[in-house]
Amino acid sequence: MNKHLKWICKDVEIDLSTPKIMGIVNVTPDSFSDGGQFLKPVDAVKQAKRLVKEGADIIDIGGESTRPGALPVDEVDELKRVIPVIEALSDEGIVVSVDTSKPRVMKEAALAGAKIINDVKALREKGAIESALESGCGLCLMHMLGEPRTMQNVIHYEDLIEDIRKFFEDRLHILESVGIRKESIVLDPGFGFGKTVSQNFELINRAKEFTKFGLPLLYGMSRKSSLGKVTGITEASKRVISSVSAHLLAIDRGVQIVRVHDVRAMKEALQIYNSVVYYKDLT
Repeated sequence: MNKHLKWICKDVEIDLSTPKIMGIVNVTPDSFSDGGQFLKPVDAVKQAKRLVKEGADIIDIGGESTRPGALPVDEVDELKRVIPVIEALSDEGIVVSVDTSKPRVMKEAALAGAKIINDVKALREKGAIESALESGCGLCLMHMLGEPRTMQNVIHYEDLIEDIRKFFEDRLHILESVGIRKESIVLDPGFGFGKTVSQNFELINRAKEFTKFGLPLLYGMSRKSSLGKVTGITEASKRVISSVSAHLLAIDRGVQIVRVHDVRAMKEALQIYNSVVYYKDLT
């Protein structure tokens, strides 16, 4: 783990000398694992606070599902879902990330107190770069092949790692040219977003190759179908052990942030991992 890496997110500086946990709260009716559970803002806020108590360092609020085959959500509906939750959590000093690709949602979320913009489209929507720059938020740029509706239909890479590396290189060049600081950016290779099962596991095994950018890495593999393909566990909510295992393997290969549903289990695993890595600091 790089003891010098930090993530600048508006007025918050996140120390990445040890791995950090981003807890997932989907304010949606159709997310693949927890869709419909936290659609009401009061339920979403309650769940977010529970995840913070369990050890989440960041709460990621999403108002539009990005599962394979997911349909787009109207901008107004997305705002209605996420803004009350972001406001309530930010008022209590919780570091909130908004999971969105829409420029207006980015802008309104930042005004409501969000510190991070987590964009599966890596700011490729028209106006997204401008909204991100204006917000001053920390940014997570994810690689995705195609759109959520179509990303698993036709999957082709000349070279998986090199193609994703080139994608990040191009995006970083554009963002640097408009004045976005590298210190505000983390990279997510997009496990499950336009990749085969084998390619998803290759992303874990070769995570260290993305550290060459000198930027933090975020991996989100929680409860995903590729884990179920390997274990035979068909119910997403029961893929806790496989999710924790995948994230620990990624962390061991240089990943600083993991995005998970099951925070308590991930926190416990990280406590053991950190004790092994930093045993000299134990008393």
